[in-house]
Amino acid sequence: MTDTIETLDRPSQKRPEPPKGGKWTRLIIGIALIVPAIWSAVGLDISIERLLGAPADMWNIVKQMFPPDLSYEQVFERTLPKVMESIYIAWIGTMIGAFFSFFLSFLAAKNISPAWLTFIVRNVFNAIRAFPELLLAFILLPITGLGAYTGTLAIGLHSIGTLGKLSSEAIEGIDAGPLEAIDSAGGRRTSVMRFGVFPQVLPTIVAYWLYRFEINLRVSAFLGVIGAGGVGAELVSQLRFRNFPAAGTVLLATIIVVLIIDTISSAIRRRIIAGKPGEEAPPEMFAEAGVAGL
Repeated sequence: MTDTIETLDRPSQKRPEPPKGGKWTRLIIGIALIVPAIWSAVGLDISIERLLGAPADMWNIVKQMFPPDLSYEQVFERTLPKVMESIYIAWIGTMIGAFFSFFLSFLAAKNISPAWLTFIVRNVFNAIRAFPELLLAFILLPITGLGAYTGTLAIGLHSIGTLGKLSSEAIEGIDAGPLEAIDSAGGRRTSVMRFGVFPQVLPTIVAYWLYRFEINLRVSAFLGVIGAGGVGAELVSQLRFRNFPAAGTVLLATIIVVLIIDTISSAIRRRIIAGKPGEEAPPEMFAEAGVAGL
């Protein structure tokens, strides 16, 4: 009864008016999205027939890959060594990126280094990230030649730019309280870094390293297409000779290994960030990392 009286005593509220110009805004946005898409499709010579027929063509190739070739020679002598080579490339490339980016990220953090130095280092990171791993591998091929060495350097260089950016942003987001306490107690610059900065940023940075390793593992798989080592070379070789069952073996082995490593790495990252097993890391933690990796 009381709720009814209170409701009757309230002044009548008008329904809010819809925003003006909403229809025109949606129409303009729709045109801005559709027109460039059609223009791009025409420029790439993509017809409706080819677009509609693509799923059927892909399914025909997939059907020829299964059942895969599970012979001893194909699995243990050809596929697994190349898969392991991709893992080696991704791991060493990640270590190169982690080592150099860790020190450079402190020079790029605005709350640690002077403005002129952060400007230079940040632009170096931007310049490195401007070149994708595939393009870096093309540039390095005349210098280092075909093989895993080229793929490792390409992944390592690109990881420096990505990890450096993410790590510097993590450093800028630290709590300034511990730093001020150490400084007011007479601590030196090294003490501030050792006891104030490192404990706050190291778990986040290590989690970024693991996340980058997952990305690099996928990248190393297709760098072999241009001869930069990895399982991609074996896949292209089998597809070139139309040996689809063997190509299916390569794809299946790659997918299984990537899923296993992703599961283990995700569990470690959750443990590092959340602090307790089974707890999820905050989703915004890797939002920026996901954009940078793609």
